[in-house]
Amino acid sequence: MDLRMRLVAVVLAASSAATAAPVTYKIDPNHTHPLVELDHFAGLSTWRGLFKTTSGTITVDREHATGTVEVVVDTASIDFGHDKLNQIAVRTKIGDWNGLDVENFPTASFHGTLGGFRDGAPTRVEGELTLRGVTRPLSLRIESFKCIPDHPIVKREVCGADALGAFNRADFGINTGAQFGFRQEVTLRIQVEAIRQEP
Repeated sequence: MDLRMRLVAVVLAASSAATAAPVTYKIDPNHTHPLVELDHFAGLSTWRGLFKTTSGTITVDREHATGTVEVVVDTASIDFGHDKLNQIAVRTKIGDWNGLDVENFPTASFHGTLGGFRDGAPTRVEGELTLRGVTRPLSLRIESFKCIPDHPIVKREVCGADALGAFNRADFGINTGAQFGFRQEVTLRIQVEAIRQEP
């Protein structure tokens, strides 16, 4: 192979590697809000709380059909649309009820790996949720995933998704309402948008 052909091969290889490199996206806190659904009096109603402050990063490696998710949530930012319930939720303890204890555990976090890629889009996340200092496995199903190559406002690629999962809050030491028969399973729904970061 002459020098010219070698140079072309090197350039093509470098270009291919650059194209295939994992891409990092920074979570947009204005468009990312994890939501929890909680039972109230064993089926009387379902309460929903929105965490208003979230940060983190997502990486996507489309060539290898994998990626990572790192999310941090400000637990004090929970909003049930009911001031008294918000106060109960963030407290350490009220009577026999254990809350989020935001003074000692101001954040919750989720670390996971993307998988189940179909047509370049992940369909699940396998990871761990840390809440109140306790870490447990958590799987999320990605119900939708879309990227806009040139977002009309941000002027760069933006990816968004809706994810769904569930966990038992008793596993994390939260027992509010348990003595009244409240179901302990929590449904977690996450809307997320993330902005591509330049290399």
